[in-house]
Formats: sequence, C-alpha cells, structure tokens
Amino acid sequence: MIELNPVIIDGNPFTAVTVRLPKTNLLAVYNDKGYIMCGALDVGLLNEKLSDRKIIAGRAVGVRTIEQLINAPLESITTEAYAIGIEVGMSGRDALLKMV
Repeated sequence: MIELNPVIIDGNPFTAVTVRLPKTNLLAVYNDKGYIMCGALDVGLLNEKLSDRKIIAGRAVGVRTIEQLINAPLESITTEAYAIGIEVGMSGRDALLKMV
C-alpha cells in the first residue's frame, strides 16, 4: 500500500510518502526542492553516479514512521544538501526547513 499525506512544518507544505512492503516500509518527506528518506536511500549513489542531477537529500536510519523520520538526525546527506546548509546530525525537520 502507498500512502500520501500532506505535512506542514512551520507553515511550509511537504508531502509524506509511505510505501508499505513486506517486512519494511519506505518513508520519504519531500517538496519541490529536495527530500529526506529512510535508510533505503543510497546517498553514495546520488553523490557519485547521479551527481549531475544535483539532488538535495538526506538519510535517516532506524526510522519506522514519518514522525520518526522528521525527528531523527540525518545519518548521511548529499553534497547538494550540504551546499545549502544541511549537516549530518541535523534533524529531518531542520533539514526540510533548509529546503524551503
């Protein structure tokens, strides 16, 4: 099952996506500039093989819900995320607000 839900953070709209799969969930919160995602995100791939796309993204591990994803510290980020002020250890919420 796939769920799409609006999320408002400090008055800014984002979309939350949950993809329920056997034994795991894929989680992401995004806007038109970038996104944060659960541990399934391959930041190395984005930075190395897809660097020309300049993707702004961050990864949080060990999360099972959208709320946890938003509140968790980011374990890794893309080069483009770093360029706009997002840092490893920053909460998903704070990272998303840098994408506004």
